[in-house]
Amino acid sequence: MVMACRVINKRRHMGLQQLSSFAGTGRTFLGPVKSSKFIIDEECHESVLISSTIRLLESLDLTSAVGQLLNEAVQAQNNTYKTGTSTLLFLVGAWSSAAEECLHLGVPISVIVSVMSEGLNSCIKEVVSLQVPIDDVFDHLDSTKTFSGLETFNISLCPFLQIPSDIGLQKEHDLNDVASPSLTTYSLSGIPVKSPKLFRRQTEVEADKNTLQNPQTLKNSLLAGSHYRKSILIHSRHFNRTANNQRINKPDGFLEQHGAATPNYRCNDLVELEMGLSHGDHNSMKLVDEAVRLQYQNASIQQGNCTMPFRFDISRIFTCCLPGVPETFSCVCPGFITVVSISNTTLIKELENQPVRVILIEGDLTENYRHLGFNKATNINTLLESMKIQQNSSEEVWTNDVLQVLMKFNVNLVLVQGNVSEHLIERCIHSKRLVIGSVNSTVMQAFAEASGAVQVTYITQVNENCVGNGVSVAFWRSIPSDVIDRINVITIVIKTEGINLVTVVLTSPVTAQMQTKEDRFWTCAYRLYHALREQKVFLGGGAVEFLCLSHLQILAGQSLSKRNHVCSGWLHNTSSWLASSLALYRPTVLNCLANGWHRYLSTLMYNTASCSSEFEASTFIQQHLQNARDSGSPSSYILNEYSKLNSGIFNSSISNKLEQIPSIYDIIIPKIEAWRRALDLVLLVLQTDSEIITGLGHTQLNSHETEGFLFL
Repeated sequence: MVMACRVINKRRHMGLQQLSSFAGTGRTFLGPVKSSKFIIDEECHESVLISSTIRLLESLDLTSAVGQLLNEAVQAQNNTYKTGTSTLLFLVGAWSSAAEECLHLGVPISVIVSVMSEGLNSCIKEVVSLQVPIDDVFDHLDSTKTFSGLETFNISLCPFLQIPSDIGLQKEHDLNDVASPSLTTYSLSGIPVKSPKLFRRQTEVEADKNTLQNPQTLKNSLLAGSHYRKSILIHSRHFNRTANNQRINKPDGFLEQHGAATPNYRCNDLVELEMGLSHGDHNSMKLVDEAVRLQYQNASIQQGNCTMPFRFDISRIFTCCLPGVPETFSCVCPGFITVVSISNTTLIKELENQPVRVILIEGDLTENYRHLGFNKATNINTLLESMKIQQNSSEEVWTNDVLQVLMKFNVNLVLVQGNVSEHLIERCIHSKRLVIGSVNSTVMQAFAEASGAVQVTYITQVNENCVGNGVSVAFWRSIPSDVIDRINVITIVIKTEGINLVTVVLTSPVTAQMQTKEDRFWTCAYRLYHALREQKVFLGGGAVEFLCLSHLQILAGQSLSKRNHVCSGWLHNTSSWLASSLALYRPTVLNCLANGWHRYLSTLMYNTASCSSEFEASTFIQQHLQNARDSGSPSSYILNEYSKLNSGIFNSSISNKLEQIPSIYDIIIPKIEAWRRALDLVLLVLQTDSEIITGLGHTQLNSHETEGFLFL
């Protein structure tokens, strides 16, 4: 049987068009300087202020199939890594346009899928050379160097965002005039500072060159750590050519010849790492730093003389958001901080100066709650169940039973993971007992470990062994009375000796900014968490993307000059048609894929006001692409430029006027997974939107009908 594949609309591929359209809405979220958007509901005319990809997609109509796929990809990235969603969204749009351009140029779909996947995998292997090992950052945590005392810079974080030296310092002045307020950065103590260099060379560790990791070992580590996997795009046997699920490898002729030795970068200081991962959001990273140090202190006290290595446990960090409260109240505290109704004020005052006994309820604390899997007895019939008087009397009886249990074991505090009966809460306030619902399961576990309490499903299961001791309840801070009246809640702190729990209090006088502030805190926290977990980071500021762009252009040029060699020796497991098609179209597809990286860097520069237009940014990038090609080794070119320049890569005009600060870093696995998810989504939509026609021989189609068909 002859099989033919045809794109439904060759010039206007609807699925790719929709992806590009959706991705275009998030262009301003790329980079450290994000422009907020107002999303207005057409029905109720309510508006919300957003500055992240996740909040954007929550506000858009994604009922179409392509919209659902995009949302699933972004949600999967966010749920796993809590970062990288803006990169994912932008690359989806850039590579959708690249795939559409390939279709317009007549490239077969199977060739697009094969070469784009091959190109991205080659980039992932290439950027290993820009990894920076992290060594024992907690060894000197007790030193006087703190995050708050480190001066920062007031221009962009991306090395490509710096301007060419021939433009001079006037451009920097213009940049400060037009940039977003968030672009102007102060030291974390509140003092505006000048711009020190972005990247520094670790000259003090040059004596340790023998500890530099072997490049091949680094590559193997990256492939294992980033869940290296085969593409799942297997809708047709023609898109899954190798039976043993092996990926196509690069030919030896494509391997880059590295030249002279390059600088050795290492990171062995926590403050340097945090500064590098803050990407300009120093206020959020300062709170993360305080939370890490508080965890470290608690761990040191609990371990005593034990020398177990410290691990940053992000699951034991929580946020308490207080909209309408001045930002000066933002801080990090040990224990569990939460808000309760203002009606509990008198009760909190009475509990403040006495030890409190606590019980922990895993489910809901309501009269009709039953655990998951509960089966009601079949031989019991309930009469008049709908009568209101019977319902009221039943709940009242249950409430009295709960109060009797609390009085029997002298319990003053009840933490409930689920919902709590409003009637029970009111009765408990009158009997001087505090009940708090919707408590996170990790908070419950922390109190169980520290107080000796045992979590139970029903209040009737409570006995003396289930009750925890030594818990304290107090007001958090003295908030002005006018603020309390406006927010109508009070903030309390609940803790006990030895509890491994840290709460970050986030405040903002502007309620609309509260969600954004919390999102930014968690982004910084997870960047640091992933970096410490992987024990390595990328050199940041656009270096990785620039290397991918340069590498793909080199591959495209080599494939043009070595076409015959590639066809004869590389794809021996494929059909002759596919081999010849790959050799013919590979340069085109690789260049289209590289254009996606080019758009990424251009947009990044434009968003941060480093260039007045994307055209100017593109010209600037082209200049350094040529320099990288002339050097013979783009990766060495990038590393050497980092070691020479003080104000970011490719700008030496003001380097002698600046001070030295830590490098800018990117986390590895979340970044690479964002690339993979973006390309997987584009290729999935590309293949799903193609039409498979079976049972038609070549001679059965008229000449005008065969246009646009690819016979397989």
